[in-house]
Amino acid sequence: MKHVLITGSTRGIGLGLAKRFIEAGCKVSINGMTEESVSLAIQTLQGIYPLAEIQGFAGDAGNYREVEMMWDQAVSGFGEIDIWINNAGIDQERKYAWEIESAAFERIMRTNLLGVFNGSTAAFKRMLEQGKGQIFNMEGFGSDGMMREKMTLYGTTKSAVRYFSRSLAKEAGKTPIRVGTLSPGMVVTDFLLKSAQANPDAEKNKRLFNILADDVDTVTRFLSAEVLKNEKNNCHLVWLTQRKVLWRFLRAPFMKRDLFR
Repeated sequence: MKHVLITGSTRGIGLGLAKRFIEAGCKVSINGMTEESVSLAIQTLQGIYPLAEIQGFAGDAGNYREVEMMWDQAVSGFGEIDIWINNAGIDQERKYAWEIESAAFERIMRTNLLGVFNGSTAAFKRMLEQGKGQIFNMEGFGSDGMMREKMTLYGTTKSAVRYFSRSLAKEAGKTPIRVGTLSPGMVVTDFLLKSAQANPDAEKNKRLFNILADDVDTVTRFLSAEVLKNEKNNCHLVWLTQRKVLWRFLRAPFMKRDLFR
């Protein structure tokens, strides 16, 4: 039975992944910023899966010491961690880069980028000691180099996550640790809905999302299954492939989807 730890897993994609790993028979450790959010998520999961092995810990992924404590607590409860997923992330205000306050800038960088660095390096060191393990980092808008106005800071962090993950995987080549990335595409979460509605081209964005976006269950079912069967280093697990995008645009005139109901 594998032990999976997911940062930022009290809601959205992180919580969806926790559900899918539980359904696959894994022991799952979740994480959120506050005790309240963690407790609520655990209650939700236990209500759905009363026999599952679930534990959770409050902690800031942007704080290296707290990440170390998260590892130690998780191992104390469920033993060695087989899979560590850096999912914690926050969005930016829909403003130009020069309009964002420095405190907000630092918060985005701390969570989205420093959180991935902390989680990856802390987990890597301990996985070396246990002789095995996999680390996955969550990609997002900007990972593929795409740019959009008022998404500069968020896109910068996700672009950096891809570079960091690929480079770390290269450095890990001669070790027993595997490093990879998860690309969920467009997923219907509060994160995406808020982004769509805040954009001046909201109606245009909604049409695009109705073509390309998917619900959390669909995406996390695919990603969790691929993670569990992965045996490669530097793997890039992608839900919304270019072929899938092309097929959906071809089908769009004949399909009616409304994800904003």
